[in-house]
Amino acid sequence: MEFDLTKLKKRPSYPFETIAVGLAFSPRMEIILSEAKKIADACGSKLVLIHVGPKTKEKEKSLGDILFHTGIEDKKAKIIWAEGDAVDTILKLCKLNIVDLLILGALEKENIIKFYLGSIARTISRKAKCSVLLITSTSAQKPKQKVIINAGADHPKTMHTINTAFYFAKHTGIKEVTLVHEVHAPALAMAMADSSSAPEVTKLKKEYTEEETNKLHSMISKCDIGNLKINEKIIKGRPGYAIRQYSETKKADLLVINSPDTHLTFLDRIFTHDIEYILANLPCNLLIVHSRV
Repeated sequence: MEFDLTKLKKRPSYPFETIAVGLAFSPRMEIILSEAKKIADACGSKLVLIHVGPKTKEKEKSLGDILFHTGIEDKKAKIIWAEGDAVDTILKLCKLNIVDLLILGALEKENIIKFYLGSIARTISRKAKCSVLLITSTSAQKPKQKVIINAGADHPKTMHTINTAFYFAKHTGIKEVTLVHEVHAPALAMAMADSSSAPEVTKLKKEYTEEETNKLHSMISKCDIGNLKINEKIIKGRPGYAIRQYSETKKADLLVINSPDTHLTFLDRIFTHDIEYILANLPCNLLIVHSRV
């Protein structure tokens, strides 16, 4: 399997010219494909459907039936049946087909409305060289209105993530997004501890919040927001954990975050990385933007 990495290097994170869907033949596959079609139609994208595993007559018939029900014309979607390690094969096929967005389904825990990732989807989310959309919503027809973007103001990927989220929102009918900046400032806590009076602590908090708010304002001023309504929010807490909690509290439809900086290792699973807090228990649909910077 040969691919030209120069076609991916520095490739913008949007538009989504090619969207791939990982097919697992789970009970929710029709919901995932219906959502993928809706996004592909809105963004004018090509669809690539990938299944890693044996190609059987039963699977072919099941896929054909679902494509018919979802209105996906099989002649307009590239269907790939592949063998091999699921993670490596899907990642290589995404590179080979210059995929901009990979859509995967999350699994629903029994008896409670919680979603988690299988080991394949979880590993792909950490390693993919394209953006990844993890679907938890049980209704493909539900309009997505509450969108939260993790706007870590000091990270070089953040502007790409915000612009990609705005592109996605404008093409899929989303009217309003909230940019959330997580702040986890041990230095501020130490300064507050050294302060001798309540007014000094209050002043420190105010100055710090104003500084972080100004960073958000500066980033938004550089973006084309179109007709989107933009909200801003500063939250305090451990990165990843705090925004997951915030998304759950606000009953968000979609959370948008940066891709991991590097491939996470076993040690990252022990010493929890910020993305791991979110992948461990998805609060809602999750878009991981790979900016390829």
